[in-house]
Amino acid sequence: MCGIVGIFNKSEDVSSEIYDGLIQVQHRGQDAAGISTWDGSKMHTHKELGLVTEAFKHDGARSHLVGNVGIGHVRYPTAGSDDVSEAQPFHTANPVNITLGHNGTLINSEKIRADLTKTHFCQFNTNSDSEVLLNLFAHELYKTNFRKLNNSHVFKALKEVYAKCEGGYAVTMLVAGIGLVAFRDPNGIRPLSLGSKNGSIMVASESSALTALGYEVLFNVAPGQAIIIGDDGEIFKRNIVRGKDHMPCLFEFVYFSRPDSTIDSISVHKTRLRMGDLLGEKIKTEHKGLNVDVVIPIPDTSRTAAMQVAYKLGVKYREGFMKNRYIGRTFIMPGQNLRKRSVKQKLNPIEIEFKDKNVLLVDDSIVRGHTSKQIIQMVKNSGAKKVFFASASPPIRFQNIYGIDMPATKELVANDRTIAQIKRNIGADELIYQDLKDLKMAAHVGNPKITMFEDSVFTGEYSAGNVTDDFLIALEQKRIDSLR
Repeated sequence: MCGIVGIFNKSEDVSSEIYDGLIQVQHRGQDAAGISTWDGSKMHTHKELGLVTEAFKHDGARSHLVGNVGIGHVRYPTAGSDDVSEAQPFHTANPVNITLGHNGTLINSEKIRADLTKTHFCQFNTNSDSEVLLNLFAHELYKTNFRKLNNSHVFKALKEVYAKCEGGYAVTMLVAGIGLVAFRDPNGIRPLSLGSKNGSIMVASESSALTALGYEVLFNVAPGQAIIIGDDGEIFKRNIVRGKDHMPCLFEFVYFSRPDSTIDSISVHKTRLRMGDLLGEKIKTEHKGLNVDVVIPIPDTSRTAAMQVAYKLGVKYREGFMKNRYIGRTFIMPGQNLRKRSVKQKLNPIEIEFKDKNVLLVDDSIVRGHTSKQIIQMVKNSGAKKVFFASASPPIRFQNIYGIDMPATKELVANDRTIAQIKRNIGADELIYQDLKDLKMAAHVGNPKITMFEDSVFTGEYSAGNVTDDFLIALEQKRIDSLR
């Protein structure tokens, strides 16, 4: 998962505001950060490994990023991405200066790469599918045979990009002579919002980044839609692909997105409230004998749902963990040893909240199960009589292929295990999962027009692109190799 930002301003340099925007999407990627700007004659880029504040901590890191239009990117760690060359934005000067920032995954990037290398002699410097996307767009733009580049050439090139790319993606680009370009995959799997402020235009992965910087959210970029913000700030829209099922990623609502974000008119906060309501109802009806004394969330994402679970059960809601704010999100950290160490450093139990009580812990999801297991043991060591565990999402049994760097399937605690087996594995006295139909309903209520969601991590049903068994086997092996 990554975070992208793009800003146009009629008269002022935008690098500082892009920096602020990247801070607002930092939760989407903690491995690398970068900014590119265009000053009308030259592209300027700075990117570095680490958090946004680390990538731009040196004097002068932003001083050369002049220009009234620019894009920014934060990246989560993936296999083989421990080199700054893999950081984004990516740049090419052929046929014109273009930089690109990408959130998502092209599931057919290897085929596109091979075609571009064989027939068009494209050169690649990384293993990133984002560089493939950049080169594909650049080549299709070249094929338009433009003499003086205009919007129609960009839209024509993007039509070919859409025809050849499969997967989930949201993209921002700077195109010399055009301005800021943004587009979203035909199924709307990955989110992208646009807003304005005093003549400035901003696009970002989440609406919360817009509102935090004082922008008014105008609309979500539609599935299959491309946007161009020209040199005068005029917004041009083109629906390039129509008729595909709109399927926002369900895991955005569960974990990745900030609660103050709205995705396709669906409030993340309200969705999580409904997740808690429905989970609480399930516990009331199907687990009547638990005798819960207190409901405690595992901070931070699960707080909203946990409050509603406690309300539905009619028991106390308490904060039971002190959190170190300077430790990143363990789900997207590279390496199991780092994740284990980070859990111990990140959370410390408040013993008085657990001692001699039947505790119901609520988390947004259970991925590998290692974190859940460690936390349950912490709570038992703090004197809890019994520790029950509730997940606000269903069992995660399958790998994600649309932009979430899920572990190898064999690492997922729910893969090929029953709920009873998972319960024993993590050491809980009881384990309750949200039902998939309830999770979907929690989001659907926010926008009744959306009836389908990308839910493959729960179902194993991959709806976007031609997903073959060979592709899944190859991806699984790549993720297994990254563990070694």
